[in-house]
Amino acid sequence: MVGRDVSPRGGRPWRVRAAALGGLFLLVAIACSADAGAGSDGASPSSVSASPVDATGTSSTSPTGEPEGIFKLDHLIFIVQENRSFDHYFGTFPDADGFPMRSGKIDVCVPDPVLGHCSRPYHEHGVIDAKGGPHNRQATRTDVNHGKMSGFIRALGSSQTFCVDRTAPNCAGMVGPKLQPDVMSYHDRREIPNYWTYARRFVLQDHMFAPSDSWTLPSHLFLVSGWSASCSDADDPMSCVSNVDLRGPGEYHPYGAPPVYAWTDVTWLLKQDGVSWAYYVGNGTCIDPPCPDLPDGSLKTPSSKNPLPGFTDIYETHQLSQIQTHGDYLQAAKNGALPSVSWLVPDNHHSEHPQGAGSISDGQAYVTKMINAAMRGPDWESTAIFVTWDDWGGFYDSVPPVKVDENGYGIRVPGLVISPYAKKGFVDHRTLSFDAYLKLIEDRFLGGQRLDPKTDGRPDSRPDVRENVPQLGDLTNSFDFTQSPRPPLILDPRP
Repeated sequence: MVGRDVSPRGGRPWRVRAAALGGLFLLVAIACSADAGAGSDGASPSSVSASPVDATGTSSTSPTGEPEGIFKLDHLIFIVQENRSFDHYFGTFPDADGFPMRSGKIDVCVPDPVLGHCSRPYHEHGVIDAKGGPHNRQATRTDVNHGKMSGFIRALGSSQTFCVDRTAPNCAGMVGPKLQPDVMSYHDRREIPNYWTYARRFVLQDHMFAPSDSWTLPSHLFLVSGWSASCSDADDPMSCVSNVDLRGPGEYHPYGAPPVYAWTDVTWLLKQDGVSWAYYVGNGTCIDPPCPDLPDGSLKTPSSKNPLPGFTDIYETHQLSQIQTHGDYLQAAKNGALPSVSWLVPDNHHSEHPQGAGSISDGQAYVTKMINAAMRGPDWESTAIFVTWDDWGGFYDSVPPVKVDENGYGIRVPGLVISPYAKKGFVDHRTLSFDAYLKLIEDRFLGGQRLDPKTDGRPDSRPDVRENVPQLGDLTNSFDFTQSPRPPLILDPRP
C-alpha cells in the first residue's frame, strides 16, 4: 500500500512531514493485512513510567523506596466495548444497584404505546440482540423522561428498524415472550459468564455513566480528550463549541480526511512528559485510504471508535504511529513491553453493537483474550485493566444520569476493574464516567496535570475541566494497594 499526504492545506501545523510517515505506512500495511487475533511483527512502544510523584509533587514511595498507591500501577489498559446499558448486563447482579425489585421479582414496567400497556424486562437467552434502540441526545431525553426512566419504548418511534410491528415475520426472535421490544431484554451469567466472573472476582462499578448523552463517537472523544465538539477551524483550538451529536458535514472525521478535532487530547500531555501510549484497533483497520480489499471487512475498526487520527495535535506531535493493532498489543503483552497507557477498541466482528457483525459471545471472547494476554505477560503485577461500554445502545436502565454540565453524563453502562490490586468481589457505587479514566492517567503519570486550557500549554475553548467536576468519584476506591498482588485469572474465551 502506498501512503499519501491527505492534507489539502500544505504547511498547516498538523500536516505530517514525509520523513515522519515511514513508520506510519509500515503500520498501516500491517494493520491492513494481519489476521484477527494473530500476533504482529509491528513494534510496540516501550513502557515509560513517570517518576512516582503524586498530584501535589510529593514522593509516593515507601521508606524502603517501593512505590505506594497508584504508583504500583505502571500500565493502565482501557477496553471499550459497545452499546450496552448497566441493567442490560448486570441488572440482576447481587448487591448491585440494578433493577428495582419487589418480592424477588423485577419491579419495572415501561409504557408501551404499541401494545397499549406497559412492558416488563425479560431474560434474553440468545447472544445476538438484533435491534437495540436509538442512542443519541434526543433518544436519551426521551428514555430518561425527566428522571422517570420510562421512555425507552417510546423512543423507538414508528420505524420498522426497531420492529414497531412486532408480529412481522422479520421480527421473530427479536422480541420478548409477550412481544416486548428487545430494549427491554437483559442478560446474566448464562450468556456473559466471563463478565460476571470478573465482576465476582474483581470489581463491578454500578454507577459508571457514559460521558455524554449521545452515541459512540462522542463517547470515544470524551475517552481521550474530556470533550466532544465541532470546530469551525481545524487549526484553531479556540474555534470549537460543544457538540455531542456530530452528524453534520465536517463535524466528524472519516479515515483519509483532514483532521477536524482541533481541541487538545490527553496524548498531547503524554507526549510532553514522555509517557508511552498506544491506541489498539482491529487488525484489518486502514486509516489512510485507498485501502486494499480485505477478505473480511468486519476485522476493521471504524473511525467512530478510533478518533485520534482526527485530532490536529496528533499530527503536531508526530504520534500517529502510536495507533496500532490488536496483534501489536498481544505481542507487547507477551514481551513485557506494554506502554504506560493502552486503549483497546474492537473491530466490527468483535463489537457487541446490536445489528453488528458478531454476537455478544464474540465480543466477550475478544475482551477475555485481551485480558488473558495481560495476565499471562510479565507486566501483570503492575497493571490495571478497565472494561466498559461506550453507550447504552437504547437498552433499558433504571438509574437517571447525573447532570454535570451541558454535555452529560449519559445513561449508565457497565464498568469492570481487573488488577492484582483490585478489591475482591467489590461493587463500587461511586459516581464515575470516562473522565475518571483521564483523571487516573493524569494523577499516575502526569503529576495531576489536567486537560485544563489554563495550564496544559495548548488552550482550547472547552467549557469546563471534566476531571474536576465535583460529582466525579475516584477510581482508587476500587483498589486495595495494601494487599498482596492477586494472581492471574485466566478464563476460556468461549466458555
